[in-house]
Amino acid sequence: MAKSKENFNCSVNKIHHEKLNQAKANMSSFEEINRLSEVFKALGDQTRLKIVNALLYNELCVCDLAALFEVTQSAMSHQLRVLRHLGIVHHRKDGKIVYYSINKEKIGLLKKEVEKILFMERLELL
Repeated sequence: MAKSKENFNCSVNKIHHEKLNQAKANMSSFEEINRLSEVFKALGDQTRLKIVNALLYNELCVCDLAALFEVTQSAMSHQLRVLRHLGIVHHRKDGKIVYYSINKEKIGLLKKEVEKILFMERLELL
């Protein structure tokens, strides 16, 4: 017996201009969406998300982070490079030691976007 396929397309072509204009007015810019997408991709990796979580509480050096996650310093440096490139973390050198900390501004922007999504969900708009 063949399964019936549901059609999830409109059966008429009607543009709802008021809703369309409201969506355009409330959408983030193309550049903001691209940046946010890159950040979400980076944080989609469990290791990087764990690193961000650890750095929320303290500035840590590469050695500390490598020991915390039981990986080599090289592997940790690779993950930190991705986060640094996206502006999620800052780094500073103290002699031969490199310390990392959270970029609170970037995390604040990310938090605002997530809160916007959660707010819309609470309003049952999603």
